[in-house]
Amino acid sequence: METTTHSPRVDELPAELESAQSKLVYLYLEAAGEATATDLQQALGLRKLAILSVVGSLSSRGLLEETEAGYVTAAAATDPITA
Repeated sequence: METTTHSPRVDELPAELESAQSKLVYLYLEAAGEATATDLQQALGLRKLAILSVVGSLSSRGLLEETEAGYVTAAAATDPITA
């Protein structure tokens, strides 16, 4: 018998996520919980300048928050279970 594990699923992405890169970064952070710019760069294969641009844009829109250890989605930052 094969056991299948499922990752938490994002049912609906915020409407503000227009570019493919912003969706990719947001989904990665939803799955990982928290990541630094370097973590995002290595995991997603994007240039660091692109990562910094995306996280800056998402942060200014209130979708991401920067913590001492990296970036998290704003939903995760305010969730009492994960915060």
